[in-house]
Amino acid sequence: MTLIAQVIVDVPSRGTDRPFDYIVPESMQGWLEVGSRVGVPFGPRTLQGFVIGLSGTSETPAAKLKALQELLDLVPPLSEELVELSEWMSAKYACHRITALQSMLPAALKGKAERYIRVAERESWVGEDSLFDATASLLTDEEEQIISHIQKQQEVRMELLSRRFGEQAHIIKSLLQRGILLESRSIRDKVQKKTVRTVSLHLPEDEIRTIIEEFPAKAKRQQEVLTYIADTGGDVPLKEIMTVLGVTASTVKALADKGYIAIMDMEVYRDPYQDRNFTPTTPFTLTDEQQQVYNSIINRINKREKGEYLIHGITGSGKTEVYLQCIQRVIEQDRQAIMLVPEIALTPQMVERFKGRFGDRVAVMHSRLSSGERYDEWRKIREGKSQVAIGARSAIFAPFSNLGLIIMDEEHETSYKQEESPKYHARDVAIHRAHQHNAVVILGSATPSLESYYAARSQANDEFMPTLLEIHGRALGSELPAVEIIDMREELKEGNRSMFSRPLHQAIEDRLEKKQQTVLLLNRRGHSTFVMCRTCGYVAECPNCDISLTYHQRSNSLRCHYCGHAEPAPQICPECGSEHIRYFGTGTQRVEEELAKLFPGIRVVRMDVDTTTQKGSHEKLLNQFRDKKADLLLGTQMVAKGLDFPDVTLVGVIAADSALHLPDFRAAEKTFQLLTQVAGRAGRHHLPGEVIVQTYNPEHYSVIHASHHDYHSFVREELKHRQILGYPPYCRLALITFSHEKLALLVRIAENYTQMIKDQASKLDWLGSLERFSNEALDVLGPVASPIPRLKNRYRFQCMIKWRGDMDVAKLAEHVAEQLQDSVRDKELLISIDVDPQVLM
Repeated sequence: MTLIAQVIVDVPSRGTDRPFDYIVPESMQGWLEVGSRVGVPFGPRTLQGFVIGLSGTSETPAAKLKALQELLDLVPPLSEELVELSEWMSAKYACHRITALQSMLPAALKGKAERYIRVAERESWVGEDSLFDATASLLTDEEEQIISHIQKQQEVRMELLSRRFGEQAHIIKSLLQRGILLESRSIRDKVQKKTVRTVSLHLPEDEIRTIIEEFPAKAKRQQEVLTYIADTGGDVPLKEIMTVLGVTASTVKALADKGYIAIMDMEVYRDPYQDRNFTPTTPFTLTDEQQQVYNSIINRINKREKGEYLIHGITGSGKTEVYLQCIQRVIEQDRQAIMLVPEIALTPQMVERFKGRFGDRVAVMHSRLSSGERYDEWRKIREGKSQVAIGARSAIFAPFSNLGLIIMDEEHETSYKQEESPKYHARDVAIHRAHQHNAVVILGSATPSLESYYAARSQANDEFMPTLLEIHGRALGSELPAVEIIDMREELKEGNRSMFSRPLHQAIEDRLEKKQQTVLLLNRRGHSTFVMCRTCGYVAECPNCDISLTYHQRSNSLRCHYCGHAEPAPQICPECGSEHIRYFGTGTQRVEEELAKLFPGIRVVRMDVDTTTQKGSHEKLLNQFRDKKADLLLGTQMVAKGLDFPDVTLVGVIAADSALHLPDFRAAEKTFQLLTQVAGRAGRHHLPGEVIVQTYNPEHYSVIHASHHDYHSFVREELKHRQILGYPPYCRLALITFSHEKLALLVRIAENYTQMIKDQASKLDWLGSLERFSNEALDVLGPVASPIPRLKNRYRFQCMIKWRGDMDVAKLAEHVAEQLQDSVRDKELLISIDVDPQVLM
């Protein structure tokens, strides 16, 4: 019977965003499954593809179908559930199916086709069908050299062959044309499995012992090696034998030549935590509130029923312990759990707690591991060697087959939304996966997003109706820290031009004397936010983006934090030649500098994007602070959440209102969340805490409610504003962004798109339920220039679609984008669709 595979090929374009049929060779039929990666001929190329279906028929005649070229994995990297999830993601987030599939795999498996050259059998060089005439069968020395080089290795990558014989490319081409050399293409992954050369006994141990006793005296070193291997009793790394005994590889090989031992390459896992010892921990006794929350969740877990819970617990309320005990129950059921955290900075502390509780059953997945480490952690999950996965957003795709629980800690964080295609939100993916597995989803936060909280309170969203569970007290019985708001306008009036108010200055001095620790938050990295000439008003801007450059003192350079452009800091104004160049604004580097001047000898750990680029840097800096090798932790928002240090008694916020005036309807919510979260780092254990918030907007409701730790009052006030303006959670949004190098063309395209959306929303019956697309139900705003109107030399415009009800707006937006691109036919035009955007910049 002919078996047909439906394959999504790795070409992210509209024309190829559909399955293609291929014949499955008999040799593959026993191995191929839905979710398998395959190499397929596609036009003149060999491409990677994913099998999304298998059937016995095809609409295309079998004679016209090509066969699969190679099977890339004996075990499919994607389950049928993940393949189905990719279809759902493609529809929900208006992305190509291959983009959704690729997002689920570690980078190591995003293979590419390589060209390989081998030597043809000699008898095929001549004959009627050969281009290589028998009369010209003598090879030149250069041809013989190339052929000999390839034969030694059986086959050689074309790239390496070109590098080795770069000046003889014409000879290689000639050999290929004459059929002496043959070319093939094969998909190869970016990272291979790690192997270690190991040595094991090739004969029974009793025979080996006899051989050792009878060894000739002149072969004493070989005798030592054989004894060491026999005493070890298992597979011994060759490197270990050479290091411990001080012998060479030839000594070991001599034993293999005699048939006493076998030398082979054994696969090993790259473990990022192999040198770490985690202190085992046992479950804590839950408080009454924690126990009530745990009982509610565990009841659903025990019944193996799907469900969603939103835990609103104040900072320090012990949400993590509830998570751990729920995971323990899931493990006892022989099921699996995913634990999501929003920041890599949170991962080290979370890993420590989880490894301490569950040991090697925990796999860690985040971007700061090497490609090989991420690949091996992913394989441990796929092969059933781990039952718990911890990681940032992409860990939601951990290839578990029997999920029982998915947890999203700090669920309000915008980092759970991917800003590149596929623009998915981990919360939505978590709920969809949980429904497929009859699993439970827990969303936890001290400051839940308004969308989640409103859905829990109103139960008005058919897709998402979490049960609200609240914890009002701290687990260790400590009180929430007192918060003091400092009006920086008053500080200026009284002559204080420092970035530190007098109360904050005194508080830091007090903590230094008491040997206690401080956390300082400033949500800007770099030294100064912009550079300006005080003579003519010139501001240094990025040549590629409409944004000012940020000054970085350590490298004495100006940098763009969007495109990466860097240039030396000017000594004189490029416009007028004045020497009155000044640095305005405050960044983390400048705060660090100022701290050193005001508090001689203070030990500061700075955590921002610039100091945490190295692998393991987050963990190193946090360990330094935890071990009290630093007095103060200074950082951007990565220090604001999830961190738990017993000796932190003071939290200072340098510029609380830095995000308040951004063109984003969530600005007040993000400010409240950030202030509440960072305030929760103080006084979490036996020592009382204090928080000092510096602001130029002390009367703003988000600052006032954050100072009182009053989430419910903030929500009531913020929801009033959202309802009046018609923003989520009272509607949904789709942000359409257009970009092109030509501004005039871009404006015309954006205007055409907006008009087409308005026209088609009320006309197209393929959307179904036409009455839903009334003027009241759908509104289109714009087009307008994006808040950052030019990035990487491309102009940007955007429009926003607001709607209420159950409409497939993603399908509408995608359909209109396709129509427009077909009419414009300009490859430089990019149209990006972001459903439920978290960032409007």
